[in-house]
Amino acid sequence: MSEISYTTEEIAKHLKVSKLTVYDLIKKGKLPSYRVGKQMRIDHADLEAYKNKQKQIDSPLSDSQTKQASRQHDQLIISGQDICLDILSRYFDQESHYRTLRSYQGSLNSLVSMYKGECDIVSLHLFDGESQTYNLPYVKRLLTGRSYIMIHVVKRQAGFYVQDGNPKDLTSWRDLGQAGLTMVNREKGSGARVLLDEQLSLHQINHSRIKGYNHEESTHLGVASLVKEKQADVGVGIEKAAQTTGTTFIPLIEESYDLVILRNERTEPIIETCLSILNSSAFKNELSRLGGYNVEGTGEIIYQRA
Repeated sequence: MSEISYTTEEIAKHLKVSKLTVYDLIKKGKLPSYRVGKQMRIDHADLEAYKNKQKQIDSPLSDSQTKQASRQHDQLIISGQDICLDILSRYFDQESHYRTLRSYQGSLNSLVSMYKGECDIVSLHLFDGESQTYNLPYVKRLLTGRSYIMIHVVKRQAGFYVQDGNPKDLTSWRDLGQAGLTMVNREKGSGARVLLDEQLSLHQINHSRIKGYNHEESTHLGVASLVKEKQADVGVGIEKAAQTTGTTFIPLIEESYDLVILRNERTEPIIETCLSILNSSAFKNELSRLGGYNVEGTGEIIYQRA
C-alpha cells in the first residue's frame, strides 16, 4: 500500500493551526516535507512522528538534534502575491541552498506575520496618506525595536479597473464619491485595500455609501475580472492584472513594491543572497520582459535599522 501524504492545507486543518504555522514547522525541520511540482507534501508517518514527539514533553530534542534538523531543512518563507516573488523564489531555489515556500498574503497581513515570526521575507505596497509615502511608516510602527532591512523591488502603477469605455468617467479618487457607483474590493490587510481606504479618508468619502465596498476578492486578478465582466463599475489594483485580464485601467499612482527582512545571525546570508538576485541583470531583465514593472532602482537598500 502506498504511503499516504498530505498537503500543507490538510495538515493545517488536521492540527487546527494556520498554514503559516505548518510552514514554520517545516522550516524548522520539525515536520519533514518534500516538493511535488510547486506543492509541498508531508507523509502520514512523518505527521504521526511529529505528533508523538509533541506528546513527549519531558523528552525534548537536544540542541544538537535541533541544529541538525535545521540544516537538513534550510527553508525560508516568502510572503506576498506579486508574480515577481514567484520569480525571486525560483532564483533562491536555483542559486542557493535555501528551499523556498510561498505564502500569498496581502501586504499588511504579511507584515503582521513577520512580527509574529512566521515569515522570512515579506513584500509591501502600503500607502500612508499622512506622509504620502509607501511602506516605511508601517514598518517603523509595527517592527519597532527590531533590526531589519528594506529593499526595493519594483515600481508599478496602481489605479482603477473600469468597464470598457469607462462609462462612469472615473479618472480620480474623488470620483468614488459619485452616486450610483458599484465597486468590488480587496480583502482587509491587502495593499490595494489600504490604498483605497487611505484615499477615501483623504478625500472625505464615506465608504458606507459605496455599494459593493464589502464585496471582497483575494487577488488583483479577481477584482479586475469582475469589473471586466460588468459585475462592478470599479475596483482598485495594479496595472499588471489589467493587462492580464484585458480590463481597462486608469493609472492614478506609482507605488513602490519593497521587501522587508529581519536582521539577525540566521538571516544575514538570506539578505546577501536576496540582494545578489535582485541586483542581477538576469532578474531585472526577466521582470522587464513581463511588462508593467519599472526596474529602475531594483535591489537598492531603502532603509536599515540596526
